[in-house]
Amino acid sequence: MASGDLERGTKNRGNNANFPSYYVETAEKQWTSWIIPMFVVANIAVFIVVMYVNDCPKKSLGIEGSCVAKFLGRFSFQPLKENPLFGPSAATLEKMGALEWNKVVHGHQGWRLITCMWLHAGVVHVLANMLSLIFIGIRLEQQFGFVRVGIIYLVSGFGGSILSSLFIQQNISVGASGALFGLLGAMLSELLTNWTIYSNKIAALLTLVVIIAINLAVGILPHVDNFAHIGGFMSGFLLGFVFLLRPQFGWAENRHSPADARVKSKHKAYQYVLMLAAAVLLIVGFTLALVMLFKGENGNDHCSWCHYLSCVPTSKWNCRS
Repeated sequence: MASGDLERGTKNRGNNANFPSYYVETAEKQWTSWIIPMFVVANIAVFIVVMYVNDCPKKSLGIEGSCVAKFLGRFSFQPLKENPLFGPSAATLEKMGALEWNKVVHGHQGWRLITCMWLHAGVVHVLANMLSLIFIGIRLEQQFGFVRVGIIYLVSGFGGSILSSLFIQQNISVGASGALFGLLGAMLSELLTNWTIYSNKIAALLTLVVIIAINLAVGILPHVDNFAHIGGFMSGFLLGFVFLLRPQFGWAENRHSPADARVKSKHKAYQYVLMLAAAVLLIVGFTLALVMLFKGENGNDHCSWCHYLSCVPTSKWNCRS
């Protein structure tokens, strides 16, 4: 996109194709995945609508060059100098609901915290995020059902938008990768809270941590909204402790034992402790973040080094440009 715009999640491309399948096989119900495919269809449909509204041949001034793929008519893309991801203009994204701090806080347009996660900067962006969503989300939904996975996806996306607004206040931001990182965070907390029922748990943990670390590390490149990724990851990580508990090994078989037999409890004590602690942190964190946001505070004023989490300046680029 143009130099002042941020997109979330193009880094996910190619990093999730070999995502580890570390789930144990249990007698739990296997759900049919439908909410994740619906999210994918919705994101693609919204992108098509955005391109229709963009109408490059009619609205482009030609300063940055001519429209790309003109044979698509009004669905053609902005000049590559303006948007190298094959997508709409920044003005169109802003019009359609991109995240912009000034409009959220001073324009009373809090709905942008939600709409931005359904918008994408271009074909490259939307394809990368949707492929990642398919690899990550479908398996989770099959294991835990559409309600829990849907909640984690949506709340994580919202959490990513909040943190992004607190720290990035000069640019617009779009993308579903805050929600995607929420699913990654939930997978990590699910592994930790259900630790006792897994085999090869150390290998699974190391693999998952490496994948998350690589994705977050790429977020320090310019024009990538890593605060949305971090906010989504933190939200999903805590939500996983709340929603993705599994019964301890052997509980399903023992619950049908004779009345005088000693039956295992469904969950271990530490699972309940983690669930309660995560729920409290979620409520407190979201409350404080929303209060700070709508008071117009800048997160960088409270953390002088946090801007390095989203962009590290080098001789090749300037994060302030």
